[in-house]
Amino acid sequence: MRCLSCHKLTFKTFCEVCQKKLLQPSISKRTIDSLDVYSFFKYQSIEDLLLTKHTSQGFRVYKALANLSFKPFIKKFLEEDNRLVYIIGIDENVKSGYSHVALLTHEMRAKNSKIAHAKLKATNSVNYSGKSLNFRLTNPRGFVYIGESDIEAILVDDIITTGTTLKEAKEVLEEAGVDVLFSLTLADANR
Repeated sequence: MRCLSCHKLTFKTFCEVCQKKLLQPSISKRTIDSLDVYSFFKYQSIEDLLLTKHTSQGFRVYKALANLSFKPFIKKFLEEDNRLVYIIGIDENVKSGYSHVALLTHEMRAKNSKIAHAKLKATNSVNYSGKSLNFRLTNPRGFVYIGESDIEAILVDDIITTGTTLKEAKEVLEEAGVDVLFSLTLADANR
């Protein structure tokens, strides 16, 4: 197999050199109302990789990005805080044969984490890509949560732009008795 970035031979999606030079996460934080959102990359630095999410190649890309960012994060987080934490992905719909958000949450498997796959679903499948804040506000996703209550959770999505999706998801989860600790995203489009 060849590295998707430099095309050198490798057993991984990205060779060691590209992982170190191009794909080193640098965590940033935004607060949307009372929700802290931590992002691993600037959107612009991995835009081409993020745009593969609805292609067959996106499966390998998202899995590799999750291994470089989400997996080490949860390992370190749970070393410092060993309580049971649920991982809830935003709208893990299967498109192109897989769910890109489910790939991210799946890599957060750990001793004290429990993945709550497909428990937070949108009833409105509107596409927010390239849309204004006003459009997003007038076309809410209409989330429904079917998971456990009285739990602590980390909310996961691939990209944060305006934060309206994360804010709406947090409100639905809190109404269902879920304490959302914070949110993780691969990339921040406003960073």
